[in-house]
Amino acid sequence: METITWQDFEKVELHAGTIVEVADFPEARKPAYKIKADFGPHGIKWSSAQITKHYTKDELPGRQIIGVINFPKKQIANFMSEFLVTGFADENGDIVLAAVDKPVPNGSKLI
Repeated sequence: METITWQDFEKVELHAGTIVEVADFPEARKPAYKIKADFGPHGIKWSSAQITKHYTKDELPGRQIIGVINFPKKQIANFMSEFLVTGFADENGDIVLAAVDKPVPNGSKLI
């Protein structure tokens, strides 16, 4: 594992956002949803998330997530992803969302 400096860590903009909309993403190579999240003062952003094994579309709206919001946009199939949804791979490689334990204001930065 490579060691980084505090200044390196500070460059990564990890912020809390609330999922406001979820859509199917049939064009993705791997099963995924399109996720729309509210990052408060940082705006509403879309992302692709390969979280279909553990989550249904109906249970995601209203859930707070942690996203990296300062990566450049990335094209995934016919869709532009504006942030990275964070999570952990389970024993099968399926993604479990990194989450906020108690509600915080949208846009709050991970420190």
